[in-house]
Amino acid sequence: MRDFARSDDAAVQAQLDRLGALSVPDGRLGLETMLALLERLGSPHLRLPPVFHVAGTNGKGSTCAFLRAMLEAEGHKVHVTTSPHLVRYNERIRVAGQLISDARLAELLAKVLDIGADLGPSFFEVTIAAAFTEFARVPADACIVEVGLGGRFDATNVLPSPAVCGIAALGIDHERFLLIPEAGTPYEPLSRIAFEKAGIAKQGVPLVTLSYPGGPRAEIIRAAHAKNAPLAMRCAEWTSEITGTALLYSDAHGKLELPLPSIAGAHQAENAALAVAMLRHQYTVTISEDAMAAGIGAARWPARLQRLGDGPLTQGRLIWLDGGHNRSAGQALADHFQGQKMHLIIGMLEAKDPAALVDPLSAMIASTTVVPVPGHDWHSIDAFPQGSKRAEDVPAALKALPDDGLLVLITGSLYLAGEVLRLNDELPD
Repeated sequence: MRDFARSDDAAVQAQLDRLGALSVPDGRLGLETMLALLERLGSPHLRLPPVFHVAGTNGKGSTCAFLRAMLEAEGHKVHVTTSPHLVRYNERIRVAGQLISDARLAELLAKVLDIGADLGPSFFEVTIAAAFTEFARVPADACIVEVGLGGRFDATNVLPSPAVCGIAALGIDHERFLLIPEAGTPYEPLSRIAFEKAGIAKQGVPLVTLSYPGGPRAEIIRAAHAKNAPLAMRCAEWTSEITGTALLYSDAHGKLELPLPSIAGAHQAENAALAVAMLRHQYTVTISEDAMAAGIGAARWPARLQRLGDGPLTQGRLIWLDGGHNRSAGQALADHFQGQKMHLIIGMLEAKDPAALVDPLSAMIASTTVVPVPGHDWHSIDAFPQGSKRAEDVPAALKALPDDGLLVLITGSLYLAGEVLRLNDELPD
């Protein structure tokens, strides 16, 4: 699986071109290549500040955003690595609160690519190795690491002893990679997804999770017991409830009444609660209730139910942007817009299932316009409901819509969302 990136800085782009040329042999699984690469770099993964390691199908990026905002509200310096980027590759590596500079990024990528050339690492392995190298070099109080894909064989899973591990919402995604038949793994799809995500559990490290149905729940419990990892699962060791004005959280340490997130979507309160639970069940980094409350209100996470601001694309229209690409995301969008009629502009990667995202929204859609996902293989109009239209890009799709006052939702891919942010001059910082 490859990724794509571009930069206005020539030195960075030269390294991104090298990254884009990498490929992983079919069937290569395991952490051996990643560990060999890190060893050549001086094993930076063993010298990180306390790590918050987050997996999940949906919501793990938002959980990382809440963690970062709460820790920074306490005054902590925080490293963060998340994926994918939306507009600039630099978004993947945040060093002590700031996106990595172009000059340092070019230098760092060149070092990692040169030192590991004969190992055949992947795009993501190089990225994580570069992030860990920088995080080990620059002092900080905490480090937030988002799993890229799955968990068990993810490049981030070389971390030996995080402060805490977390698992967000589970859903069916990346089927081509996470549901490959393998002896000794669960057959039922969602249980297999849970098995893969729970692969981040570490010996004696608290594992904090949401609540899940029977099969997936059993896999999480099994993984925690196998690693002697203290398990804190919602509806067992902690609970959360959303009222009209507050997020109510409770665990053995006491009760909290916290504000609702400023990030749109009812599901974001669930992600915020998971972040709170992770902070409350680790014992390395101090955090106050006031910092949690401030962080929940301050957290931002672009392209997740984001209302676009005034810019070249909006032209006075009400336009929402979301990078969702699976059924869970489709249902979250349907829940948020609650039957409002909309014009849908959608672009989806060829590996995704259009019906999974579109079906939950079907009763609300006034029109569907299919656009390419720049730089990627994408589903043509034939994969979408009859009556859908095609446009060469998002600006053309918007121009063709009637001026009828209906909201516009642009969705289907985080890569498409990044292009929309770039076109509307809303670069993530």
